[in-house]
Amino acid sequence: MQEKQQITSLPDNAYRELRDGEQYNPVMGADQTPVEVTPYSVSIGLLMAVLFSAAAAYLGLKVGQVFEAAIPIAIIAVGLGQMRGKKNMLGQNVIIQSIGASSGVVVAGAIFTLPALYILGLDAQFYQVFLSSLLGGVLGIILMIPFRKYFVKEMHGKYPFPEATATTEVLVSGEKGGSQAKILVAAGLIGGLYDFIVSTFGAWVSSLSTQMWGWGKALAANFKLTFGLNTSAAVLGLGYIIGLKYALIIAAGSALVWFFIVPLVGSFDGAMDAAAMVSMLGITNGDILANPELIFTPENLYTYIGRPIGIGGIAMAGLIGIIRQAGIIKSALVLAKNEFSSKRSSDNEPRTQLDIRMKTILTILIATLAATLFFFQFGVLGDWTQTIVALAIVFVIAFLFTTVAANAIAIVGSNPVSGMTLMTLILSSLVLVSVGLEGESGMIAALVIGGVVCTALSMAGGFITDLKVGYWLGTTPKKQQTWKFVGTFVSAATVAGVMIIMNDTYGFVGENALIAPQANAMAAVIQPLMMGGVTPWLLYGIGAGLILVLTLINVPALPFALGMFIPMSLNAPLVVGGLVSWAVNRHKNPEQAKANNNRGTLIASGFIAGGALMGVVSAILAFVGVDWVIAGWADSMGAVYLGILMYVAIMAYFIWHSRRAKIEE
Repeated sequence: MQEKQQITSLPDNAYRELRDGEQYNPVMGADQTPVEVTPYSVSIGLLMAVLFSAAAAYLGLKVGQVFEAAIPIAIIAVGLGQMRGKKNMLGQNVIIQSIGASSGVVVAGAIFTLPALYILGLDAQFYQVFLSSLLGGVLGIILMIPFRKYFVKEMHGKYPFPEATATTEVLVSGEKGGSQAKILVAAGLIGGLYDFIVSTFGAWVSSLSTQMWGWGKALAANFKLTFGLNTSAAVLGLGYIIGLKYALIIAAGSALVWFFIVPLVGSFDGAMDAAAMVSMLGITNGDILANPELIFTPENLYTYIGRPIGIGGIAMAGLIGIIRQAGIIKSALVLAKNEFSSKRSSDNEPRTQLDIRMKTILTILIATLAATLFFFQFGVLGDWTQTIVALAIVFVIAFLFTTVAANAIAIVGSNPVSGMTLMTLILSSLVLVSVGLEGESGMIAALVIGGVVCTALSMAGGFITDLKVGYWLGTTPKKQQTWKFVGTFVSAATVAGVMIIMNDTYGFVGENALIAPQANAMAAVIQPLMMGGVTPWLLYGIGAGLILVLTLINVPALPFALGMFIPMSLNAPLVVGGLVSWAVNRHKNPEQAKANNNRGTLIASGFIAGGALMGVVSAILAFVGVDWVIAGWADSMGAVYLGILMYVAIMAYFIWHSRRAKIEE
């Protein structure tokens, strides 16, 4: 069948809720047969998976930040297609992006947990890191597929899907060209250069803090009160797409922790155990106990008190989400049962709604669980009772929290996977201790289990972004799902090799070691559980109780809990982006307001895309040892005031350019 000429504009109902009787028709309609899976799209996708897995692993281990690979890969895919002079590349570019994006999510699952083995003085073999990442990734894909229609179709327009929005805009604008592509490219250049100049040269500060001034230092020292604001163009764009409503809820969670809980606890610092706090934070400076002012800082109090409350909040929000989505889970199980009984409900589905058949999904799930069973038994534990218990922990937690991870990505574009993994480590450690597994072997088992679950949840959250992109554009879901497995295999092998090399080259303990902050947090949590020590159950309980109360008064639980867990400096700019969105959309003429918002979404997507791409460039420069920071100036007050000026300037540009939109856009 000859491929029809596809349209290259998103319908006007792409980002809003559908009216009664209204349907969403994707860019590549169900009656079209777009070219998707080709030797070119698969080979480029796999190449992207290798390159971005290596870059993301290095950056994540070095500074604790794993950049999202979907957007820069989409940019590269579009650029390669244009260089080759090819038309109608949209279907192939989605496949490239989907395969390549396996890199970031697999990397996050691995490096947030498994380096803790080295930190605790244990060892991790290549096959343990590889199988933990691979099995977790496959599990995440399999568990997300039955929920695809709910998140991407039934909840259409109800979630902002910020990262999926940016990726989609890149792919559509690159295919269409014209004025929209120019706007996206211009915004990407401005946002990317803005972030690159900050991170590479230190021309102005990347984050503002009240502690940059004397009065702010006094507030922090005397009242444990501080405020931070990341000035990244990418985060500003993220806030625009999330919108003011969700941004305010997230920021409210941060405000509760940073402006109430931390100052309140800090007022009793004289009664706190400084040694316990130093131990929990992993501070190695032996002389710090003689300087309490360096211990009881707002940042340390947040890590010691605030984050555990946030972890408890995320756990409770997750449980509430599971209960509320019990009907969705039940529907997925009923569908599985019906298809397994050959009651095929998908025979008449259009191409754009075709998933891998449920019978195939169940077969892969059983095979994955069997492989995990043998991996745990012969590669980690060696005791069948403990192995079966470990397998049950992995499956139950991954299955239940899959929807939580997808919800988080759909709302804020950020997966609270580290918080959910900490809860997994705590629960698995308690259960494993109850069946006689503790000490060093217990820590190894719990961390490998945590690695599998962390990768599964990371993959589930990341994969729903790919599927939403595919839904908007009209890709065949079955093809996305099938080739995602291949991308996961390649990414798992790459990250395992990189982690071993990084440990041999730099190490994770001692001077000049890689920071691996999430893995250090995992090690700090798991050691007392397996070796004997204090666990902050009270703080977990406070966070859980708080979210329960907020749920009873109809405050969205998960965004608020995310605000408690993620630092204020990353949540405050979301409100700024939300305020920019409010300013852009204020217009008496609804049609003009809509045109303004459409252009604003393009600019926000460009900021996110440019920032993500420059993050990759910065990672490469750091890897080869390039240091172009302007010594002296980067830490001066001049850089602070210039940072304020540039942040105001980029916001003004955002609003001005968005409000210049013409109605026909």
